[in-house]
Amino acid sequence: MAIDTSKLRTSIPFFREIEPALLERIVPLMFVKKLRKGEIIFLEGDEGDEIYFIGSGAVGIYTFDKAKKVTLAFLREGEYFGEMALMKPGLVRSATAETLMATRLYALRRIDFQTLIEQDRHLAFHLLDYTMERLRKANQQIYDLTFLNVKTRIIKRLLNLGQEYGGQQIPVKITHQQLADMVGAVRETVSKVLQDLQDQGLIEIRDKLIRLTDVHTLERKLMEES
Repeated sequence: MAIDTSKLRTSIPFFREIEPALLERIVPLMFVKKLRKGEIIFLEGDEGDEIYFIGSGAVGIYTFDKAKKVTLAFLREGEYFGEMALMKPGLVRSATAETLMATRLYALRRIDFQTLIEQDRHLAFHLLDYTMERLRKANQQIYDLTFLNVKTRIIKRLLNLGQEYGGQQIPVKITHQQLADMVGAVRETVSKVLQDLQDQGLIEIRDKLIRLTDVHTLERKLMEES
């Protein structure tokens, strides 16, 4: 299936800063994967060979700590994952990736990426810049898990999701268990906090869709607790 270069550039930020001539060489090497909700893209421990860019849909990245599921990232259209597979042959996946809804992915194999960076080293530095930003976010997540209480972590996560989706409405259905996995808590505690936030009129939940009805107060509560 042919990939529309202009659509790729507009929908995925990673490609916007790449020179048009280089992008024209990248696109023919990419291929599309269409997946249904709940499909496993790769498992923790699998040998990695591809990087994935999300054309549409959403993907959850998670691992297990002593049999407890821990969600590391909640990725949406325009983001990418699996980049460590490009760094060195034989590296295994450090987490599992699963679709959260019907999802369209653009994939690029390591061998093709290596051919591209031999032609243009700027591509490797471009990927490094994006990967460093992801590392910064991971470090922030570790800080939050260590120093913030559960309620504050939930509020911060909801605000971050709202910002990522550009508004008060979080358009992806999120279960209490999924949110618990994101903030490192048990489902019962998350359910109690969400009910409390609803009772205060700060959020609204309908059919597992969360709407932030009072962002200003949520931000104030976050500042008070952080």
